[in-house]
Amino acid sequence: MAVRIAGTTLPNDKRVEIGLTYILGIGRSLSNRILKKAKVSPDIRVKDLNEEQANELRNIIEKQYTVEGELRREVMGNIKRLKEIKSYRGTRHAKNLPARGQRTKTNSRTVRGNTRKTMGSGRKDIGQKT
Repeated sequence: MAVRIAGTTLPNDKRVEIGLTYILGIGRSLSNRILKKAKVSPDIRVKDLNEEQANELRNIIEKQYTVEGELRREVMGNIKRLKEIKSYRGTRHAKNLPARGQRTKTNSRTVRGNTRKTMGSGRKDIGQKT
């Protein structure tokens, strides 16, 4: 039986501790915290969860944490707000450039659309300054 939590089907063959991390917004530490709250062993496999345990996990996750679609909406709203107030980070998001101070002269080629499949293929003309 496939276990679905917050619109995500958990992989049957993985341990519950790892399986929960397939839900957006849940990492290893939060996964362990949730399992401790639900009194479920992190070592059992997802396919070995009984219906009662699955429901307990589902209730805890959906009631207490922001995950999946709701989290995506929240993040998109935050980025939209940054763009609207024209903050530095917002303008970087709008231009599809790194927003956290990374250098752009040599790195972030994929973000700028200057991917090099073979050596020299993505290079700009010598006269053009990067």
